[in-house]
Amino acid sequence: MPVSSLVTVPGRQPVTIAMPSFIVGQDTSGRWIAVETHGLGGGLFRSREDALHYALAETRKRPDAILIASGPVELRV
Repeated sequence: MPVSSLVTVPGRQPVTIAMPSFIVGQDTSGRWIAVETHGLGGGLFRSREDALHYALAETRKRPDAILIASGPVELRV
């Protein structure tokens, strides 16, 4: 579920912008993956910590925007 942020610009109506959310987990080969829920970003990582570090950086350090997968994750290229 994407997280939203309300952005206001003086003289304009407020706009809601969807903030990125990530799923972190392993694929069927055991590689660590962080994938953005909209399918626009992500990558393969050496470790769980590296995948989490990437996802935290991309979500402006919002741990609530990261889901740890309980099953295999697929990175579509």
